[in-house]
Amino acid sequence: MKPFMDQDFLLTTETAKTLFHKYAEDMPIFDYHCHLNPKEIWEDKKYRSLTEVWLGGDHYKWRLLREFGIPEREITGDASDEEKFHAFAKVIPYTIGNPMYAWCHLELKRFFGIEDLLSPETADKIYAEAGKKLETLTARKLIEMSNVRTICTTDDPADTLEYHKLLATDKSFGTAVLPTFRPDKAINIELETFIPWIKRLSDAVGYSVDTFDKLLSALSDRVDYFDSVGCLLADHALDVVMYAPTTKEEVSAIFGKGLAGEKLSAEELEKYKGYLIVALGKMYSKKNWVQQYHIGALRNNSLRNYRTLGPDTGFDAINDATFAPKLSAILSALDENGELPKTILYCLNPRDNEVLAALMNCFQNEIPGKIQFGSGWWFNDQKDGMMRQMESLMQVGLISKFVGMLTDSRSFLSYTRHEFFRRILCEKLGKLIENGEYPADIEFVGGIVKDVCYNNAASYFTK
Repeated sequence: MKPFMDQDFLLTTETAKTLFHKYAEDMPIFDYHCHLNPKEIWEDKKYRSLTEVWLGGDHYKWRLLREFGIPEREITGDASDEEKFHAFAKVIPYTIGNPMYAWCHLELKRFFGIEDLLSPETADKIYAEAGKKLETLTARKLIEMSNVRTICTTDDPADTLEYHKLLATDKSFGTAVLPTFRPDKAINIELETFIPWIKRLSDAVGYSVDTFDKLLSALSDRVDYFDSVGCLLADHALDVVMYAPTTKEEVSAIFGKGLAGEKLSAEELEKYKGYLIVALGKMYSKKNWVQQYHIGALRNNSLRNYRTLGPDTGFDAINDATFAPKLSAILSALDENGELPKTILYCLNPRDNEVLAALMNCFQNEIPGKIQFGSGWWFNDQKDGMMRQMESLMQVGLISKFVGMLTDSRSFLSYTRHEFFRRILCEKLGKLIENGEYPADIEFVGGIVKDVCYNNAASYFTK
């Protein structure tokens, strides 16, 4: 029987152990997609307790607490930090088979040096010990401990990016913190947030965005602004992929209706969203940015809880809509005149892994791995999901050109997921060698491991 989470956790062969410990373990991190708050990095936030840094904003944990029957007061409500932590400690022993058990103990071990298993019996000791460590473990210190070279946050086009600019002037902090352009609110014309957001965008650019031409102009201005602050990426939440052939004149009329608060038909939404996504892709191409398409979330399923707690609080799920023809049409429209930027495609439904892995290679060119099948996302950033994504990528593409793991988290403790990913990668490649499916050229495969862990991303996300 293997001990729990020893140095060879998730590594079952000698080759996998060598690949991880010699090649993967000490590689730096290029975190090209996350939801960290740049203000907290600039201010070097200090945390009042383990509850704040560990449970605050983490809807992965909140979902399990609700399933266990913990009252909402002890999850997102007004219970004390100690009460919330004890509720979590009560649940953790029951998360057998769930990645949360491994994630939590990996975080306790790596950031706090705590080897104890979390349970109601150890909760007080762990809470106190971690609290003592948090007297010196600030946001920046957590980043430095994780050997993170670059962080790309997720930012609205109307954001000022003031903290990114301040961080760029701080030579005492060795991690680059760059913005990412996320124009979802411009695309989601049917939502109640659209009209207020247009006002916010107007304020950001200094003129009234009251026509579609002005919307395109404003977005182009903000792309220029983001680019001046070091932006390398854009990101789109394409919960449902929409596209229909149309003209600029039609889309201008649709924008006018949306700005007037009129209800739009399904066909009008397809035309507006598809046209704008393609127009934005052309802007990114001019800047040599990478665009990301996150496909297939079914959001805010509990309207009652959405009204009470708001979005991103643990009430999202996996959609089962099909999308391949429309996604292909978007990529082809950009590719037709050589305006398709580097693109990363993610799917939330693992059923669609092969769809993206196959589609990406229809649009490659002389840039190595120009179109990427992104890492296991959200509900899939666990052992099985990562292995399935890697297997799909290997079977129809080149995992050797993969840009690897991203954090996609609001927590500064989530960097241990890169270690989790790297162990799974080394286990996967190690088994191929052990099974005689690939030559035992450890040095060469070790180079591939280093590339996937960091080097490919560092090369890919450049201008």
